[in-house]
Amino acid sequence: MKNIQRRRLLQGAAAAAPALFAGTASAACSDPIPPKFDEMHDVVVVGSGFSGLAAALAAKEAGADVVVLEKMAFLGGNSSLSGGMMAVPGSSVQKAQGIDDSPEKLEADMERIGLGLGDPEHIKFVCEHAAEAFEWTKSAMGVEWNPHLTGKGGHSAERCLITTQGTGQGIIVPAVKKLKALGVELRTRAFMEAVLRDADGRVKGVRIREGYTFGKPGSGTVKTVGARRAVVLCCGGFGADVKYRERLDPKLGAAFLTTNQPGATAEALREASRIGANVIQADWIQCLPSCSPLEKGMGIATHFASISGSLFGFWISTLTGERFVNEFGDRKLCTDAILRIINRGGEALAFSDDDGVKHLETLRPGLFAKMLAAGTVEKFDDAEALARAYKMDVKTLKATVAQYNTDLAKKTDPKFGRRFDRAAKPIESGPYYVSRMSPKVHHTMGGVATAVTTAVLDVSTDAPIPGLFAAGEFTGGIHGAVRIGACAVMDCLVNGREAGRQAAASPAWS
Repeated sequence: MKNIQRRRLLQGAAAAAPALFAGTASAACSDPIPPKFDEMHDVVVVGSGFSGLAAALAAKEAGADVVVLEKMAFLGGNSSLSGGMMAVPGSSVQKAQGIDDSPEKLEADMERIGLGLGDPEHIKFVCEHAAEAFEWTKSAMGVEWNPHLTGKGGHSAERCLITTQGTGQGIIVPAVKKLKALGVELRTRAFMEAVLRDADGRVKGVRIREGYTFGKPGSGTVKTVGARRAVVLCCGGFGADVKYRERLDPKLGAAFLTTNQPGATAEALREASRIGANVIQADWIQCLPSCSPLEKGMGIATHFASISGSLFGFWISTLTGERFVNEFGDRKLCTDAILRIINRGGEALAFSDDDGVKHLETLRPGLFAKMLAAGTVEKFDDAEALARAYKMDVKTLKATVAQYNTDLAKKTDPKFGRRFDRAAKPIESGPYYVSRMSPKVHHTMGGVATAVTTAVLDVSTDAPIPGLFAAGEFTGGIHGAVRIGACAVMDCLVNGREAGRQAAASPAWS
């Protein structure tokens, strides 16, 4: 309690900082502002993932002239690989199904799982505005959501919703369509190489390389793009930037794979730091524990492990034939447990039966057949066949199944403390399905520090940098040490929308 009180006291001091340092430029740097920009817009959004698209739409709705700049040849960034799952506490879907939940309950989950490192005011804001943002995705973007609610490791309620398409494309495609219909330009291969901050402390635009080819520094044509009102940085994380992440955490070298797309690199974060933005908690780098080592990137077998295995089955170690962790635990807990098994020469398996597969099909239709065809999920007729394939003691494996069924009947797990999904059923004698799990670098919790308004904070003054906002994985201080699954989409959409609104409302400098 003392730590929380101290944190809030410090937040109060930070909130007062803008008044103390109003109009003061950072000593960090100032850039020569061109006499005339090559082009000018009210709001310049850098990045085209969930947060960038939400920011662009919100700014356009507010009447701003908006352009979106994306360095890659495709739109969507890491969001294009997302599972499209959003945590929505107190949603209309929950209320219709009689599920008791509230923003306060998710706040408690995020503070607990984040080990107290997430800022309470940021957490409060994102949780309180999640239901509103969810409805906005339907009414303004045209996103369609699967009405079947599910849980996720770390959540205390069934509050997660998945796009009917089953991936992040279910958000990106309609959002892009809407923005184009509104006349917003979404420009690919436009690499932001500099944020232009004037001597008066205000950000007034960016310098880009138009026609940029990823992986070829110096490619493209240099242009300056002015922002009358604000620049919004929605540049994502740096999970694919081995050099940058390895300096922060030496364990995460080149041998450690990532779920991220190749463009998830740190250039924009380095640039934000150069112009005086405060970068915080960057060494908190999260792995997704349930990935298949047989797939590149995130893949799809992770959904078997996190739905069929976590909610309607369990995880087992081939070293013992027994469960080894709370399958509903947070990602760090599960990652560490899996790595211990792998480092001892074993395999960590997600295990389920036909009932678990049925629930997977309900939540993510069509994926299971693809997993089986690719061999990332294996089918075994019975315990004997599974034990033989992975050199486990069959008696121990059968005892593990029996113990799970006993715990499920009592709705208690004395060994690991997992909770059980309300729809979970006892596991029968077969067939059984398993996927191998190998953690991959997934989400970077750190980034630029922001006010709750999404204004980027100056490292020298703690005051907002005029004309600069940020949202999504590019920011730090929201999720703390560990991010709960489905909270990234919530964060991106809520704070992306807020950043767009704030940017459009900023006073013009020209």
